[in-house]
Amino acid sequence: MDKLEALKRLFPGKVDLSESERLRHGKDEGYPEARPVLAVVYPEGVEDVQKALQWARAWGVAVIPFGAGTSLEGHLLPLGEAISLDFARMNRLLEVRPEDFLCVVEPGLTRKALNEALKGTGLFFPVDPGADATLGGMAATNASGTTTVRYGGMRPNVLALQVVLASGEVLELGRGVRKTSAGYDLKDLFIGSEGTLGVITRLTLRLHPLPEHVHTLRVFFPGVEEAALASYQVMASGLPVARLELLDELALRALNRYLGAGFPERPALFLEFHSSTKEALEAESTLALEMVKEAGALAVEAAKTEEERKRQWEARHQAYWALVHLFPGHRFAITDVAVPLSRLPEMVRYAQGLLREMGLTGNILGHVGDGNFHTLVPVLPEDYPKAEAYAEALVRRALELGGTCTAEHGVGLRKKKYLPLEHGPALDWMRKLKALLDPEGLLNPGKVLDTP
Repeated sequence: MDKLEALKRLFPGKVDLSESERLRHGKDEGYPEARPVLAVVYPEGVEDVQKALQWARAWGVAVIPFGAGTSLEGHLLPLGEAISLDFARMNRLLEVRPEDFLCVVEPGLTRKALNEALKGTGLFFPVDPGADATLGGMAATNASGTTTVRYGGMRPNVLALQVVLASGEVLELGRGVRKTSAGYDLKDLFIGSEGTLGVITRLTLRLHPLPEHVHTLRVFFPGVEEAALASYQVMASGLPVARLELLDELALRALNRYLGAGFPERPALFLEFHSSTKEALEAESTLALEMVKEAGALAVEAAKTEEERKRQWEARHQAYWALVHLFPGHRFAITDVAVPLSRLPEMVRYAQGLLREMGLTGNILGHVGDGNFHTLVPVLPEDYPKAEAYAEALVRRALELGGTCTAEHGVGLRKKKYLPLEHGPALDWMRKLKALLDPEGLLNPGKVLDTP
């Protein structure tokens, strides 16, 4: 019996061998290569995951967990024979405990589906990477997004995990409480591990009260550097910022064409404040307006209705696709650096100047309240190495300023070469942890670390 026949017998009705699905599961949204997996398996419970790993050990085939396929750094590309574990059938909301501000979910549930299910509880799950990613995938990459400046990314919002190791052993990590000091924090080791240490099969998530008073602004500036400086001043003020996003004129031009948004095509900050009282919100918004005007703001627009507020943030989430549609036939290098907040204006100035110096077109946008921004560089396929050289120069500058090569997208294949610069000797200990937890190298091999 060959390996695929054995796989089909082990999982009747749960294996897809079609060429289209095998290729769809061997690529993500941002990496320039794609390669079909050997097969796609749809587990329906933790026992199925254990059986899949048992099969993988017996046949020496790698396993790549799959959520929604929205990652950007090559996390899903198989480097050899591999099956994809697609969690679309493990998508249940298992428990909601409003009195404890938590819920328990399976990894295939998406963030939008979770918040839809939470309607009527007065609670929501705040992490929003833009794409409607699965919660298991978001934990695996330690995703964040526009609300991270107020609520944090995945790591502080995941209270507990159930994880299956390559050996098939099931671990329960963390507890459904706000804090614990009991032993080593193995839970956080698996958050951001990109499926290389274990397979997440259940998550306990922290929920937050829906904000009662929200104020959303669009502030336009003469240049990107002035917008970045204003963002730092707003953060330094201690105001309760819930969202603070930078979009340059190229992003707004793309959104106007893609969505018919009608934004002024100037660098902008999109801001949002969440407050407990109307009076506090008005005072905080007034102070913020004074700050941005002192920083050189040319115009300020407020979202006057709930619908307008939703349209504003939907536009921000669609910025990537708007830019892709603005440059048909191009390939895209996407950066994800973050620096200490005080160095953000300097880093933005460097990024913009380097684009001009290298003769590249590029867009700057991102979560500047976290010191994190992205540059999307469109190039014709033959010029892709030039865009990669730009991305590398940007990473090296960010590291010189005390920053990181990736704030939220993860390492995957694209960022591995920067880890020695960022982590030094600690990288050897990461390899030792990988070898301890996955001695045969079956879990998403070649991602994060180069391993045998």
